[in-house]
Amino acid sequence: IHEVSTNVEKWFESRGISKQTLRALKVTEGPEFMPQTGKTENTIQFNYYMGDQLINVKYRDGRKNFKLYKGAEKVFYNINSIVGYEYCIIVEGEMDALSLYEAGIENVVSVPNGATLNNNNLDYLDNCIDYFTDKEKVIIAVDSDEAGQALQTELVRRLGAEVCYLADFNGCKDANEYLLEYGKEELAKRIAKARPVPLENVTTFKDIENEVTDFVTNGFKPGYQIGLENFDDIFSTYTGQFITVTGIPSSGKSDFVDQMVVGYNSNYGWKTAFASPENAPTYLHAHKLMRKTWQDMPRKSDIGTDKWNQVAEHVNDNYFFIDMERYTLEAVLRKGAELVKRKGIKCLVIDPFNKIRDVDAVSDDVNRYTMDYLQKIEIFAKKYDVLVFIVAHPTKMYKGSDGQIEEPTMYNIKGGGEWYDASYHGILVHRNYEAKTVKAKVLKVKFQNLGENGAEAHFKWEPKSGCFIPYRDMVVNDDPLPWEAG
Repeated sequence: IHEVSTNVEKWFESRGISKQTLRALKVTEGPEFMPQTGKTENTIQFNYYMGDQLINVKYRDGRKNFKLYKGAEKVFYNINSIVGYEYCIIVEGEMDALSLYEAGIENVVSVPNGATLNNNNLDYLDNCIDYFTDKEKVIIAVDSDEAGQALQTELVRRLGAEVCYLADFNGCKDANEYLLEYGKEELAKRIAKARPVPLENVTTFKDIENEVTDFVTNGFKPGYQIGLENFDDIFSTYTGQFITVTGIPSSGKSDFVDQMVVGYNSNYGWKTAFASPENAPTYLHAHKLMRKTWQDMPRKSDIGTDKWNQVAEHVNDNYFFIDMERYTLEAVLRKGAELVKRKGIKCLVIDPFNKIRDVDAVSDDVNRYTMDYLQKIEIFAKKYDVLVFIVAHPTKMYKGSDGQIEEPTMYNIKGGGEWYDASYHGILVHRNYEAKTVKAKVLKVKFQNLGENGAEAHFKWEPKSGCFIPYRDMVVNDDPLPWEAG
């Protein structure tokens, strides 16, 4: 690793960056194999330090190809610079961090891999979250494009709206473009003009003008889907809402919720926290998620293989099990909020409702208790933009004249009327033991564009993977499971 050459120095000068800034932010130059060109190139190297330790390196060649060191921990660029400051600035690229340093702002960090539109999985924030716990103010100064705005939204969700301020670059794409257009002093002033994130519970038209124009242009946004075609045809959802899932005992409620969160993870990279007292012991629940992710039953011979390690790491990084001696709603929601900040969860599963009590309830009246409980869930879901699942058992169901157990509705859950009125969505999971099928029925969908009330999707349950397979596509494999083999 070497300091930069005269040619590289001149290129940075053309971007408004001095040699002193390059030295201060540890920018170097050297040869590196670049997979995009298939050969070794002379590269600019952005060195990612945490303390005195070099954690990662981002390489950039002359064609603007980038590479991070494979397998290294992801962290913010220039993270050491914010230690000891009451506030800091987050930008979207190393060039923007250099630009702010050039403008006299030293306490600036950059995300390591820019912004993406569909999946802002901020693993670098997971690894650096302790650097932000003492910050009274975090200024987010990212690109003005759609991907940059999606990154801004997720950073605010993770770090908390109460400490976040937003800076923009007045029509310029990013900080470096603004530096070249207006100079150092104006760039520093631009950051100083950062405005607070809009107040919670107060909305002005300017806060939502982009959403209004998007609605006028494109209509309703499509909901999020789990990747099972027959179910996606009848149900989708937004975040910031909650879904009530019901069904008689042993109908597969918890298993179908697992299928849904694995689907959201596969489609959108969402992480999930489970508060599931009945889904114990935890290693069996983790094994179920491993099978659904693997799409097969891992065997003894698979332990330690690349596939095992890959799936185990994925389950470890994306699913979190809240384990408490005594579950209470307040403790679970507090832990959920912590997991939003530290791990970026987008789903929280409460399973079952009756085992996670609201010990702070103001009334023993079942309807009032239920309404207050669901209101607390809704406040949490909206504040943290999380999708919450509540698994709720119905009261005892009886056999009908045909000898089959009647299907419960949301009115069969204790406190029934409140469940239907307050829930955004309701899903029934019901098993047909004779046909060996499971159906998911939409009992309620809040908005017409998200699904179809009363519609059903039918599945076979594939025993090796534990996956729900749309019925029309299913061929069941009846080979014995590993623990059944003679």
